[in-house]
Amino acid sequence: MEQYEETIGLEIHVQLKTKSKMFCCSSAQYFGAQPNVHTCPVCLGLPGALPIINEEAISSAVKFALGLNCEVSVQSKFDRKNYFYPDLPKGYQISQYDLPIGINGWVPVGGKKIRINRAHQEEDTGKLIHARVNGESVSLVDFNRSGVPLMEIVSEPDIDSPQLAKEYAKTIHQVARYLEVADVDMEKAGMRFDANVSIKKQGTKTLGVKVEIKNINSFRFLEKALTYEIKRQIKVLESGGQIDQETRGWVETKGVTVSQRSKETSPDYRYFPEPDLPPLTFESKNVSKVKRSLPELPWQKEKRFGQEFNLDKNSVQILTEDKYLAQWFENALILYAKGKRGIEPKAKTLANWVVGEFLRIMKEKNLSPKEVPIEPAELVELLYFIDKGKINQTIAKKVFALMFESGKMPAKIIEEQGFSQDFTEGNLKKVVDEAITENPKAAADFRKGKEASLGFLVGQVMRKTGGKGDPKVVTDLLKLELSNGD
Repeated sequence: MEQYEETIGLEIHVQLKTKSKMFCCSSAQYFGAQPNVHTCPVCLGLPGALPIINEEAISSAVKFALGLNCEVSVQSKFDRKNYFYPDLPKGYQISQYDLPIGINGWVPVGGKKIRINRAHQEEDTGKLIHARVNGESVSLVDFNRSGVPLMEIVSEPDIDSPQLAKEYAKTIHQVARYLEVADVDMEKAGMRFDANVSIKKQGTKTLGVKVEIKNINSFRFLEKALTYEIKRQIKVLESGGQIDQETRGWVETKGVTVSQRSKETSPDYRYFPEPDLPPLTFESKNVSKVKRSLPELPWQKEKRFGQEFNLDKNSVQILTEDKYLAQWFENALILYAKGKRGIEPKAKTLANWVVGEFLRIMKEKNLSPKEVPIEPAELVELLYFIDKGKINQTIAKKVFALMFESGKMPAKIIEEQGFSQDFTEGNLKKVVDEAITENPKAAADFRKGKEASLGFLVGQVMRKTGGKGDPKVVTDLLKLELSNGD
């Protein structure tokens, strides 16, 4: 079989977070509402209704474009994109064609820069609902979503695998969350993907025929749809067929792409300037002001965490995935480290807790970082108890779980539950000696080189202390006593 290379470009649609729609005053908070209640003559496309521009949506679009390292155009405008579909009430969509808000951007993904051709603003469509009414199959239209502000981010064809496509999409999702311009909740259609994919024989320069896959609504489905489509195209070529330029849909239930229509090109949409909206002008001083106000972006924070705290790559990626989690970690570290000196070991200890127990309980309780009931100072207090030898790691995990449940401080829980560790090195020696005396075979096996016997003896000591002894101290004492007994 011939070896093939794939070329992928993504069009990512992100609903911007605004109170009202892009070109009218109807509420943009449509999710969960009764059908067709958040509508007006403008977003229903009724004759004589005129659009007005949502200033907040424009501000969010500029901020988003800058966060994606785009240049913000001095001049921009809206255009009519003409096509006919039941969920498009006007018979055209107000979008942007030749003068988008943002151009020539990039984001770092997987060690390479994925270029962004354009980031333009447009309005969302309505939603088709396929149902059965009185025993008949019907298609209904809910126009609540019609007119909600959208940002479309169009990449260059720099993506060479389905896995990289997924990571790029996650990066765009992350930037939107960091900038707080969108919720990008894919369960609510807040972020959707169209993918363009082609294959060519390895070593050839000419790109293959491009196929578009529409309306993918999760990172997992994006990777699966691209993987399937690449295999499908290879199979067609290997059997002597040719790839048609077309639009295909992803069928989640079957795990396949299916042909929908031949692919439209720009002339098919008959773009022309929107006559009812004025052009946009962005002054450089205002754009510079917005750029200076941007928060630290994900890749910047990731780099800093690695350099300042010397954390492993996996921990850094997890800690910086969400802006609020990263901020929570840093607030806790400021309290725990008490300055720059000796920050690295403190950062590693704290990162282990946040990446481990903290996120485990969050996932178990289905909490987002913004909803966590534990303050940074509370975890730091718990870590102080461990550092001072008052409790061990096992007890600390129990305390931490109870902190989530009760909202009580660590000291209160430790006192109420009788968790305080009163087995110091001095009085632990007596318990260690007892465990060795009571388990002579295990002691003898360890002296013969059977390391597993040491774990058994540690368990016996911990049982005698009710789990309150420090396992490290117990282990060290056992090794010392067993070596003295040779």
